Amino acid sequence: MLRRARERRGVSVRQLASATKISVAALEALEQNDISRLPGGIFSRAFVRSYAIEVGLDPEKTIQQFVDAFPGDVGGARQPAFARPDDNEAIESERRTAVTFLRLIALSVPIAAAVLYFATVGHRAPAPAAAAAAPVAQPVPAPRVSPAPGEAVSSAAAAGPASTASVAPASAAEPVERLTVGLTVTRPCWVSAIVDGQKTIERLFEAGEQRTVEVHRELVITAGDASAVALTLNGAEARPLGRTGEVITARLDLANFKEYLAVR
Repeated sequence: MLRRARERRGVSVRQLASATKISVAALEALEQNDISRLPGGIFSRAFVRSYAIEVGLDPEKTIQQFVDAFPGDVGGARQPAFARPDDNEAIESERRTAVTFLRLIALSVPIAAAVLYFATVGHRAPAPAAAAAAPVAQPVPAPRVSPAPGEAVSSAAAAGPASTASVAPASAAEPVERLTVGLTVTRPCWVSAIVDGQKTIERLFEAGEQRTVEVHRELVITAGDASAVALTLNGAEARPLGRTGEVITARLDLANFKEYLAVR
């Protein structure tokens, strides 16, 4: 019905996408009844409303037809797109475990090299200290008494405390207590964000708009066009959330946000 109304108006999908600020992929999904490619809940109904208005249909009647066609899914009472099924949770958990394991392997090599370097420096440090102390000790008069057997003190032993003091313990990395997320939209895109359980953003962003949020536990962000949203996490550039035209939902928290950082 939507496609026939659009064709009667002589409007292409790309022209409709430009007018409604909805991605081409989402509009094609509406025309093909492929609700699996839609974000769900009020997002899908908002897409139907915008489409109906642009092609001259009654928006309320069109939304009701959509809800009647999919009563148990995105048109009606289905949970928002960020409520993922258990299988998606399991896949995501396995992916995170694999990524964490690979990162630990990658980090272990430089850490081992650093430990070996400092251990080598610690063993070599006493020799220069003893050599530097020798000229100072020569002018000091000392009694010409031969030491008893077993009482000789080596210069390396004298240099021992200096060597111990020269090696400072490595400070432990401080845990991240909050996450500052910067959001920039490069072209018109619908964005929803739930920060620490509270819905903070739910609207259409225009190109060039920016927003910053402080996260203490978790951020759930949904974008109607994944590649149109650029994020920074504590000032570091994040990787793209997805492909152009893809509706995507991402969960970031204080433990996993580094997985979303751009690889340099």
